Amino acid sequence: MKTAIMLAGVVLIAAGCSKLTTENYAKVAVGMAYNDVTAILGGPDSCSDTAGFKSCRWGDEKRNVTVRFAGDKVVLHSAENIR
Repeated sequence: MKTAIMLAGVVLIAAGCSKLTTENYAKVAVGMAYNDVTAILGGPDSCSDTAGFKSCRWGDEKRNVTVRFAGDKVVLHSAENIR
């Protein structure tokens, strides 16, 4: 019983520590380097590279931040359902 309660507490704490917030999204700016973005949002959940452009997503289909990079610099960013 104690183990289940402790595990539930850890899950709740981890969920509350998400870097996917409106405050952190507001820190992302055009021209920012990839390393600066990952310092703010953490490692992306997925990335794809096409002809020198990289598109990375943090989060899932329902709640996410997408950042597009050209030559390691932010050129476009968007968010969906972040709080």
